[in-house]
Amino acid sequence: MTITLPDPGPARPEFERPAERARLDRTAAALASSGFDAKIAADAEEARRLVLDAIDEDAEVHTALSETIRELGLTADFEESGRYRSVRAELNKLDRATQDREMRKLAAAPDYIVGSAHAVTDSGEIIVGSGSGSQLGAYAYAAGRVILVVGHQKLVYDLDEGLRRVREYSLPREHARMQSIGRPGSLLAKTLIISYDRPGRTTVILVPETLGF
Repeated sequence: MTITLPDPGPARPEFERPAERARLDRTAAALASSGFDAKIAADAEEARRLVLDAIDEDAEVHTALSETIRELGLTADFEESGRYRSVRAELNKLDRATQDREMRKLAAAPDYIVGSAHAVTDSGEIIVGSGSGSQLGAYAYAAGRVILVVGHQKLVYDLDEGLRRVREYSLPREHARMQSIGRPGSLLAKTLIISYDRPGRTTVILVPETLGF
């Protein structure tokens, strides 16, 4: 399916505003009250280190397609360094036409999945939009551990603003990015809202820098 979306256009200040430290602190506290292990990194480099410190070498790791994770250099760490058992590297060896079942099962329940979110509300709700939904089951339940890195510009007041951010800001930019690399584009097919998780399963690292979109 090919869709046409408008160019991302100029900056959208309401969806790009940095969060002050007090807001990061409040959001981290709200996340913690809902079972998430919430951390505030000093900067992007510390966020990267926190992710790597949380995962033993040779662990099975799936990297969700994420500009944030790519910008941090974590995509290369997990998929190219050889220090980890990369789910995506294994997926790339399989043929979608003949091995679809194997691919779905391999991606569905990794020991670790590392990615980001499109918005986090002041009350600690996490919003993730997806074209295929391939990462959503792992985020919601099937992965053993989930680690999400979120730049400060993704903090929103409530679910309404968060869903608008996904549709009106993140999606057009992802659509343009996909077209820039020769793909048809992107679409928003499925949206996950995570309001609570069992303690110890999901870590959310908030970063006082602009990462991803």
